Amino acid sequence: MKIGIVGCAGRMGRNLVRAVLAAEGVALAGGTETAGNPAIDEDVAVLVGEPACGLTVGNDPAALLDAGDVVIDFTVPAAVIGHASLAARHGCALVVGTTGLASEQQEALAAAGEVVPVVQAANMSVGVNLLLGLTRQVAAILGDDYDIEIVEMHHRHKVDAPSGTALALGHAAAAGRGIALDAVSQRVRDGHVGSRRRGEIGFATLRGGDVVGDHTVVFAGDGERIEIGHRASSREVFARGAVRAAQWTAGRPPGLYSMRNVLGLE
Repeated sequence: MKIGIVGCAGRMGRNLVRAVLAAEGVALAGGTETAGNPAIDEDVAVLVGEPACGLTVGNDPAALLDAGDVVIDFTVPAAVIGHASLAARHGCALVVGTTGLASEQQEALAAAGEVVPVVQAANMSVGVNLLLGLTRQVAAILGDDYDIEIVEMHHRHKVDAPSGTALALGHAAAAGRGIALDAVSQRVRDGHVGSRRRGEIGFATLRGGDVVGDHTVVFAGDGERIEIGHRASSREVFARGAVRAAQWTAGRPPGLYSMRNVLGLE
């Protein structure tokens, strides 16, 4: 299997390149960056401190999706529609970890999923996906006698808030209660906001330093508090999960899949 990386010179992109180079049974198809990036024309493996592999960083995603069996995308929401369209056109599977997608970008992934396998997840860590399942289960057991707050912290450069993983946790908690998150979500509290609404699912967003990703789900009841969470200390966990998802697409029919499918959780 040949795996390509779009956005290969970014923080996550470099980790993805390393993960592909380290994985058994796969080969690197190449990597791309936006025009003008100083990494253009550099050897992709040398870019991450490995011996030269003979593949240079390009700026043509179409060529990469034509050369690869699957391409991994952890770039920006604005690029998702183009990558999804190219994946469908070139018959290339797509693994997407980009968060903060608008409805039209999500629709583009769904459309691509009618032609090729597409794996999309707000977080590709195995641990986080277990946390999602636990959150749904605990929310179902405790009911709305317990207030739910989701606290997340990321590095200072993260541009979307709440994080895609925090929102996924919110959806999991809401699903456990049999309701839609949009009906009970509270993302901002400022000033004299009054008492907390029963059944509300709140979000708190923290940004600073180089934090890779911390997520905690708090179930606060009268007389007790239950907290379950996950802390990522390295982006390698996301990269390894993404490569696992890429390998999983081999031989799969078209469809829009999640990491729960990849891990056999549903």
